[in-house]
Amino acid sequence: MLSKHDALIHCMVLTSAADSRMSDTELDAIRGIIANLPVFRDYDVAGLGEAARDCLGMLDDEDGIDLILARVKEALPARLRETAYALCVEVAASDLHASEEELNLLQIVRQKLELDRLICAGIERGARARFALV
Repeated sequence: MLSKHDALIHCMVLTSAADSRMSDTELDAIRGIIANLPVFRDYDVAGLGEAARDCLGMLDDEDGIDLILARVKEALPARLRETAYALCVEVAASDLHASEEELNLLQIVRQKLELDRLICAGIERGARARFALV
């Protein structure tokens, strides 16, 4: 079973890899999230590489996305599932453009984690406001 931290990292890595490329901007966003959010306060950053490799390795499986999200759902209490979705949205928005693959993945995450559509819409709207260009 994944730790709560690794489950959140899997969500971010999965989102970054959704369009088959992990941009430097997305990787920087992941590092920044881990460095700054209270949910990662007691996380040992030394485990980040292993968690990311574990997630990417599961993506090689035909049912990799389903497997990852099942493990994430199992590892996270309900109160952190919205956080997981918010982190996915942050990574998708970090390069100022969410690809079609990332948008499709966000829909899958919403469904697999059984999240309320209105709450997710609020999370998405908040990200649009944070990442708006002048």
